[in-house]
Amino acid sequence: MSTSFLTTTSLTKTYPGGGGVKNIDLDIQQGQVTAIIGASGSGKSTLLSLLYGLQSPDSGEVQFKGERVWGPEEKLIPGHDAMKMVTQAEDDLNLFARVRDNIAVLLPNTDLKAKQEKTEKVLQQLKMLQLAEKRVTDLSGGEKQRVAIARALVTEPEVLLLDEPFNQVDTSFRDGLQEDIRQIVKDTGLTVIMVSHDPAEVLSMADTLLVLRDGEIIEAGNPQKVYNDPQYLYTAQLLARCNVLTASEAVVCGIKTQNEHVMIYPEWIEPAGGWRKHWKVKQVLFKGFYEELLLENRGVTLRILNGQSGKYGEGSRVNVKIGKWVEY
Repeated sequence: MSTSFLTTTSLTKTYPGGGGVKNIDLDIQQGQVTAIIGASGSGKSTLLSLLYGLQSPDSGEVQFKGERVWGPEEKLIPGHDAMKMVTQAEDDLNLFARVRDNIAVLLPNTDLKAKQEKTEKVLQQLKMLQLAEKRVTDLSGGEKQRVAIARALVTEPEVLLLDEPFNQVDTSFRDGLQEDIRQIVKDTGLTVIMVSHDPAEVLSMADTLLVLRDGEIIEAGNPQKVYNDPQYLYTAQLLARCNVLTASEAVVCGIKTQNEHVMIYPEWIEPAGGWRKHWKVKQVLFKGFYEELLLENRGVTLRILNGQSGKYGEGSRVNVKIGKWVEY
């Protein structure tokens, strides 16, 4: 029987003022990207630092390949040797040294040829060759984040932990960085565990999504499944700007429910023709290749997507066709 890769059993860590994690049982799959999402204060960063061994749990334990991960009381330099962690902070970077040197410094001088080859390889993997000779102080926030990730990868860890890694990074830069990390996972079998508050990030990057609420995992699974069939309204609201209606508001949309709330993603609603145009376009929000329309009918507001830019102006009237909804 093969040993599990990275697991937690009844992992608990609470703080005097509240917060932390409670009774977390996890089985992280090797060679995958696992994303942890949750509202602010839900315990995401605590869970990450427990997995890495930066903190010790109050009870329960973390095991890596069948052996317990030691906490800071037992280990001189906290953090598991087979793992590396990248946060938003740039404290570890030598701002006045070149990018290449910032990465190479983490490797021993025992084999200079191997040191040079490994540095070159990670510069290539993260598409940073053109930055290699620049000083870190001359880089943008996104480029600095790339250097921090390169430093983490050059020692070839088995697990890369990312705490809100793309927060400071421009959208165009972020997409490229995410693609590069996914490619490295594919090529090397690296295991990535990331904490994020950005739905676009986790839905496109993760193989598995973990949803934390008040320190407990309430949902876990494939991002597509979690998005399309969220078990909790909390999850849907983390993943999208969804329409949340009370039972009486749902009636205005032609939905009868015995439940408290109805959740509808904007893309589940289509503007439609027909003679019964009950909905008034309150606002048109241009989003590039599509628009968001804010519609109003009898005090109820709906946010919907429209792919035909310019078709509906403010004040015009439309009908709506709702393809799907989830009741809570």
